[in-house]
Amino acid sequence: MLYPFHFEQKIDFTTIRQLLKDKCVSSLGIEKVDEIQFSSDYAVVMRLLSQTDEMLRVLTTDSDELPIGDFYDVRPALSRVRVEGLFLDELEVFDLRRALEAVRLLVSFLTKHDAEVYPHLHELVNGIETFPLIINSIDGILNKFGKIKDNASTELARIRKDVFQVQSSISRTLNSILRQAQTDGYVEKDVAPTMREGRLVIPVSPAFKRKVNGIVHDESATGKTVFIEPTQVVEANNRLRELEGEERREIMRILVEFTNFVRPHTEEIFASQYFLGQIDFLRAKALFAIEIKAIKPRVDDICQLEWAKAVHPLLLLSLKKQGKEIVPLDIVLNEKQRILLISGPNAGGKSVCLKTVVLLQYMLQCGLLVPLHDSSRAGIFERLFIDIGDEQSIENDLSTYSSHLMNMKFFIKNSNPKTLLLIDEFGTGTEPQIGGAIAEATLERFNRNLAFGVITTHYTNLKHFAEDAVGIVNGAMLYDRQHLQPLFQLSIGNPGSSFAVEIARKIGLPEDLIAEAAEKVGAEHLDYDKHLQDIVRDKRYWENKRQQIRQKEKKLDETLEKYEVEMAGIERQRKEITQKAKAEAQNLLSEANAKIENTIRQIKEADAEKVRTQLVRKELDDFKNKIKDSEPAPKSPKGDLKSANSRLQLNKKNDTKNVKPDVATLLATSLQVGSTVRLKGQTATGTIIELQDKQVLVAFGNLKSTVKLTKLEPISNNQLKKEARKYESLGNTTTDEVRQRKLTFQSEIDVRGMRGDEALQAVMYFIDDAVMVGVASVRILHGTGTGALRQLIRQYLGTVHGVRKYHDEHIQFGGAGITVVEFE
Repeated sequence: MLYPFHFEQKIDFTTIRQLLKDKCVSSLGIEKVDEIQFSSDYAVVMRLLSQTDEMLRVLTTDSDELPIGDFYDVRPALSRVRVEGLFLDELEVFDLRRALEAVRLLVSFLTKHDAEVYPHLHELVNGIETFPLIINSIDGILNKFGKIKDNASTELARIRKDVFQVQSSISRTLNSILRQAQTDGYVEKDVAPTMREGRLVIPVSPAFKRKVNGIVHDESATGKTVFIEPTQVVEANNRLRELEGEERREIMRILVEFTNFVRPHTEEIFASQYFLGQIDFLRAKALFAIEIKAIKPRVDDICQLEWAKAVHPLLLLSLKKQGKEIVPLDIVLNEKQRILLISGPNAGGKSVCLKTVVLLQYMLQCGLLVPLHDSSRAGIFERLFIDIGDEQSIENDLSTYSSHLMNMKFFIKNSNPKTLLLIDEFGTGTEPQIGGAIAEATLERFNRNLAFGVITTHYTNLKHFAEDAVGIVNGAMLYDRQHLQPLFQLSIGNPGSSFAVEIARKIGLPEDLIAEAAEKVGAEHLDYDKHLQDIVRDKRYWENKRQQIRQKEKKLDETLEKYEVEMAGIERQRKEITQKAKAEAQNLLSEANAKIENTIRQIKEADAEKVRTQLVRKELDDFKNKIKDSEPAPKSPKGDLKSANSRLQLNKKNDTKNVKPDVATLLATSLQVGSTVRLKGQTATGTIIELQDKQVLVAFGNLKSTVKLTKLEPISNNQLKKEARKYESLGNTTTDEVRQRKLTFQSEIDVRGMRGDEALQAVMYFIDDAVMVGVASVRILHGTGTGALRQLIRQYLGTVHGVRKYHDEHIQFGGAGITVVEFE
């Protein structure tokens, strides 16, 4: 249900219709645009949205272009020839050929796409015939220019051959007569035969018309030329006229025969025409969606609005032409906050917000894609009621306020939990006090009916009512008080100020007049308005901060993801290099073992012959030098090579040389379980828990760690006691200093008159001392001024760990000129 009856005109949807019509290429698509209507059926809405979304993807992602162009409406011609005996003319047959070819190309184009990806477009194609026999039949009788072919029938071919022969004979005879007349001087030299009343004639001057035998058919408008058909070609021209009549009758017979062939397929052709109109319509909707950057949002079968970055499509197009950017809106209506009460300055965007909501919701339920962020969620409403603009009527004896009351009466009677109400300037048009009371009672009734709605107002009593009522939430259109201009941003959660004083100053009203008005209103009302402005300003500040944090977090996530990808690549390369090194080491080990075994075998076979043994050992040394000259070998084959050399030495029965003990062995003999040690170059000490081969398990406080012996150094008891006394002395000094600061600390600092950076530095030292001495709260005197110093200090306080909250001092003790900081 829609209200009022001219709903589309009120929300400018008629302009949307016209924009869609401009994007259609045929009357078929324009008819479909006229058929657009509001639907509250969830299945219907989702089908319409899905069809448009699939067409949008075809236009934006497909490499092949959608075959669009020859969308001719042949329904009037086919309807006319339903009667036996009537037939399609050449142009209608040609249009039919192009229309059927367009159907064939579209069906072929859409069926080649995956049915699982484009299910709704495939549903449109199902059952659509492509009429190959009709197309072939038309190709048999028409040429590519839409004219009947000479070979459309045997009789027509004969007739046109005779026509050509007669025309050639006439032309030869006329040219001969014309040349003779030119020679005799009866006709000018540059004259050629022409056509009059379907007969070939010669232009002759009136003075010589008796010199040329023939029939005068016409004369020029000036009377200076007469057109004569020579007697010699009269009979031939008569024959030509007869042949032309035969040609027309034969063409008529061919067209009648073709029409009789097509007539049984009329309904199927009508269905294909409907298909062409549907595709043209979907294409227009998709092109419009591209123009306004619209999407298919998530739609649930409930009443809700959770929109992010919603924009008014017509305003978007208008601002785009002017080179300006539109400010998007974020709006939420759900079961917890069903009615949004928007307040704020005049010309601040309240009405635009209202019209954006109703237009986008109406477009959505008409099957059009809407300009929202892809994170948005939409719902379905059964009833849309609007009260926008002035409905006064002289004929119906309705004033502006009476018309609003009539609308409210209808809304109260017909609203239900599936109704969306859109009311602009709620309660205006009468005496403010009683008008506000009636508006409040009406708003309470809407809330009792569980209706959803977006309502704009300036009434303070409605703002107070929305704060206390369950299901109603305040919203404000933001205003830049510094530059005295609206920001067109919707903020939900707090009421907005009308900024009447600021707007009056901007317009240029006398300051004394504004002061008198403020005195009449009273300080209490002005303070309330000022507090509203402060709340809006602070909220905007923290919204900006939150947005900056989100951007930084996003950048951090991207950086982490990049590093993780790089680390994964490095780890993969490390594994590949390790595997390659192991393979090379294994090959080297195998080669070394084979060489050593061969050397041992040769020495055994030589039976320790000195010369032979020396030669074999020389070969082994050459192999070892070759390995050293190449890349460094892995550790494991080197160890195995030493083991093989030792076996070789044992086999030769040579005495092994004594090896000097290394540093690790010396340390192992001097350390034992319970010894105090520390890492070289470090101050932390630990106790040995367990001795291993060349490593020990050391306890550094509660932390246990396995450390190489070479990285440790023993600590004597005397040295340990000296270091303990040094740290104890340092701790006593620090404790005394903290105690002294507690005695001299003052819980208040005055930064008035300082520059921003000086004041911020002083506050930073002051807060550090306050945290260190452990006070519960402190006071910062910064004054009111422009508010810049207050904002700078509070911005810093928001980043300090340990600050529980901060707020203005009580109005009796300084108010906004002093910030009270409370610590955790």
